[in-house]
Order: sequence, then structure tokens, then C-alpha cells
Amino acid sequence: MAHIHLGEGTFPVWALVLWTTVGVILVAAVVYRVRKGGIKTHQIALAGIGAAASFAVFQLNIPVWGGIHMNLTGLVGILAGPLLGSLIALVVNIFSAALGHGAVGLIGANTLVNASEAIVAYYAFKTLMGMDWDVFPASASAATLGLSAGAFLMGAIIVVSGVNGSALPRGDLTIAVAGLVGLNLGVAVIEGLLTGFIVQFLASVRPDLVGLADRDTQEEPTGVTA
Repeated sequence: MAHIHLGEGTFPVWALVLWTTVGVILVAAVVYRVRKGGIKTHQIALAGIGAAASFAVFQLNIPVWGGIHMNLTGLVGILAGPLLGSLIALVVNIFSAALGHGAVGLIGANTLVNASEAIVAYYAFKTLMGMDWDVFPASASAATLGLSAGAFLMGAIIVVSGVNGSALPRGDLTIAVAGLVGLNLGVAVIEGLLTGFIVQFLASVRPDLVGLADRDTQEEPTGVTA
């Protein structure tokens, strides 16, 4: 949902190097974890479906305040997990940049933003389900939290980096970016509710896809014998 819609050359070189380096470190750590721990077969299928859905929705841009859109990264994180969710964020940003949706130089920064959404959504969902929340409020809240984290990270990256050619002092830039972050927070709530409905439906037909199969088994009544 959060995405830095700025053109090539907008960030100074040091910022491009910094965010690209951090992005490479994140992806390298994720790949290492995947290779070491492996992934389940159903997660691979979910990752493919999630990447396709995220990329398709990602391209539906509303030209308001630099552009806002949904990208389903919260849903991707809940279904595919934080590791594959981060890789999906990278793939979606690469293909999006190839189509002109976001600068190529900002792939690292945007991957950090979107990966953070998937990671936070996943762990928030697991935490809330562990507290015996129902599926809909847990998934909707988790996705909203993840997308909100991405919105704040996006704003921080822009403010820290600065914008080449901008006449705005850093304080005024912060205020302008805060408005963009606020707008994205509103969209986060909408996408969070949508994610809640999707996860609730999946949980009703295939609880194993959202990691609830064991939970459902544990909650089945064992019966009482006299």
C-alpha cells in the first residue's frame, strides 16, 4: 500500500546507496533463512498466487498526492509468511519499476517498505490469534498494523533522504510527507478490512492455508464418557 512514487534522481546518491544496501542485506538474510530452513510446498503455491495478485492490484494507482493504491502485502505476509512475503515484495517492485511504476533506483527502498508490511502483518496475526482473537478482527488488525508500519517507514525514508531539487526546508518537507502518510493510513484501514474478509473466507474453507488447522483440531470437543 505504501510506495515511494518519485522519479529517478529524486534521492541523493548517498540515500540510494544506503537504502539499496539495506535492501540487499534484508533479501540476503531472507534467502539464507529460506535455504537453511526450507519452505513448505503449499507456501510456494501461495507465494505465486500472492505475487500475481499483489502485482495486479499494485498497478491500479489513484493519482492523489503522488499516488496511492492497494498492494495486498498484509495478506501476502499472513498467507505466505515473512520470508516469502519479503521476496514477493522484491519481485513485485522489480516488475513494477520495469513498467514505470516507481523508480528503478528506489527498488531497495520500496522493497524495505513493502517487506516491512508483510513481516509486521504476519507476526501481528500470529500474536493476535495466540491471544484467541477471532480470524476476522485478527487478520484485519494485523494487515492494518503492517500497512501502517510501511506508511511510517516510507515517510521516514523520504524525510531522512531529502528530495533533490526541492525548495522545501526539511521541516516543511516533513509536514508534507506527514499528510501523505496520513492518507496512506486511511487506505490501510480499508485494505485491512478487505484482508480480514479474505482471510476469514480462507479460514472457513481451508484453515490450513492460514495456519489454523492445528488450532481447529485442538478446539474440537473430545466428548465425555460416563
